[in-house]
Amino acid sequence: MTVMLKQAFALLKLLNSDTGENQLAAGIACGLILGFAPALSLQTILVFILLFFFRIQMGAAFASAFMFAIVAYVFDPIFHSIGASVLEMDSLKGLFTILYNLPIIPFTKFYNSVVMGAGVVSVLLFPVVFILSKTLIVKYRNTVVKRFQQTKFWKAVKATGFYKWYAKYEELYG
Repeated sequence: MTVMLKQAFALLKLLNSDTGENQLAAGIACGLILGFAPALSLQTILVFILLFFFRIQMGAAFASAFMFAIVAYVFDPIFHSIGASVLEMDSLKGLFTILYNLPIIPFTKFYNSVVMGAGVVSVLLFPVVFILSKTLIVKYRNTVVKRFQQTKFWKAVKATGFYKWYAKYEELYG
């Protein structure tokens, strides 16, 4: 339970930071793929490479991956049925045979029906999650954060010496 709270607070901290909406949304969408993919597979390695080479918020990816992994566990029977229907398509059997005989591709574990179904669903949901999370981040920042910054409590906190020290520290060391 504490791990879930820690991840939720980390995501909340990221939402309140100065990080761009696109970076956070891309991190959440990459977390979808990380959460749905098996832990040690080629998919996770490819997403890690994307995280390191592009401006994608890693904290958002890891926090959302944890949340999406819980969701994936619940939807495993649905992933199994989708993956089984894809793997049993006669038109794709030749392609799957070729892919299985290649040197690196079997590390994706695509031949597992749950992995195939989760992969198909995550690729289809990636743009939806990106757009939806970006929209929600913008709405959150424009409504909740702006409203909170107008409260007397926040103004009192900003007037303290500790906050001024913290702001200066963040400015210098990020």
